[in-house]
Amino acid sequence: MDEAPTARADLVDLVFAAGVVGAGGAGFPTHKKLEASPRLLIVNGAECEPLLASDRYLMRRHADEIVAGVLAVADACDIPRVVIGTKSHYEREIEALRAAIRAAGAPIEIHGGDSFYPAGDEQVLIYEITGETVPPGGIPLALGIVVINVTTARHIELARRGEPMTRRLVTVTGSVAHPCLVDAPVGALPADLIAAAGGTTCDPFAFVRGGPMMGRYLPGDQADVMGYGKADAGLVVLPAHHPLVMFNETPEAHYLNNTSACIQCQLCTDMCPRYLIGHQMRPHLVMRSVSTFTYPEDLADALLCCECGICELFACPMGLSPRKVNEYAKRVLRARGVNRGDPEVHPEYTAERACRGIPQARLIDRWQLGSYPTDLDDVVRLDPARVTIPTRHGVGVPADPVVAVGETVVAGQVIASVDRAVTGALVHASIDGRVASVDASHITIERQGEAA
Repeated sequence: MDEAPTARADLVDLVFAAGVVGAGGAGFPTHKKLEASPRLLIVNGAECEPLLASDRYLMRRHADEIVAGVLAVADACDIPRVVIGTKSHYEREIEALRAAIRAAGAPIEIHGGDSFYPAGDEQVLIYEITGETVPPGGIPLALGIVVINVTTARHIELARRGEPMTRRLVTVTGSVAHPCLVDAPVGALPADLIAAAGGTTCDPFAFVRGGPMMGRYLPGDQADVMGYGKADAGLVVLPAHHPLVMFNETPEAHYLNNTSACIQCQLCTDMCPRYLIGHQMRPHLVMRSVSTFTYPEDLADALLCCECGICELFACPMGLSPRKVNEYAKRVLRARGVNRGDPEVHPEYTAERACRGIPQARLIDRWQLGSYPTDLDDVVRLDPARVTIPTRHGVGVPADPVVAVGETVVAGQVIASVDRAVTGALVHASIDGRVASVDASHITIERQGEAA
């Protein structure tokens, strides 16, 4: 066996053993991406969601580890071109990355783009850097491209040092006393993350698991359940009466029952980031089909929806939710065995793209988020008494627990395993302690002598 395949196999082994998954949101098992042989590696440092700041911090403070992880992937997988995609106004981050690249003598490019939403979307970033469109319903590898997040790149470097993915930075912001980045163990509870940021400054409150555009909105009384996973990058606390909370708490049935109020202005389609890279994603036609029960062929467009929220939170003048209607249409279509929309790329849809980007600052002001910081530099380490660790951290199958209630574990120990051949990731204990509960979806660990 020659050197390159050996290097790749060794890196894949280390990354699999460390349980590394994509830290940008989807949580795709990273070792699976390293099995490919792309022509281009794109490293995503554009931080898609408003208010989230962990990627920026890591680019400023740990650029050397990011670059080392990127180089390890490029060398092991024989990738001829590497580009870090970020935003041009991230000046300190770009300076730190360039210094690390120079120190490593690495042929890594940096692409600085505009600050618009959703600049950090994987397929949008590919279009920004290459001018190419990922085929609708396809993956970047169809173009010979692999994308990893900057945080993932750092975890690849840590995996090479034998460190499993047991902690991550979580942005905790919004209506909290001290918005900050929390260095948290995987499985940390929202309540503990909020406490690390000084507690809430409003009552009652809700919180967003993720970012305000695509995250999951939950009432404050859910803060003691559902530990954070490896791909969970943010927690935003909002007053319970905040307009974003109220919009997201409105039942899906309300939006389905009001599709007839759609005026077919087409703004949701005109602003859709998938439409603007050439996908036949036309939310206004999905709205028409649902409201009239005709034109069923238009429903298939919904399968290409990336659920970014622009259609409902920025474009629609009627206060409707094309996104929720798309989600409903997806469920209906998949139940009927329809799993793909139009597979063709339509370059004509991209003609007005340059003038339809939504400045992130404008989006923040639109939804009354302007009082919250968009850049954070304070890091608080969290070492809670209890963690509830998911067995599934994104795309793929859940890992099977290999520990029992009452068993003593140490941080870094494998507590849930998965067959290397399937798409999934190993799960490790993130704190020392005793296993308090085990089920198919979560494993709870309590520190010895400390109450849950």
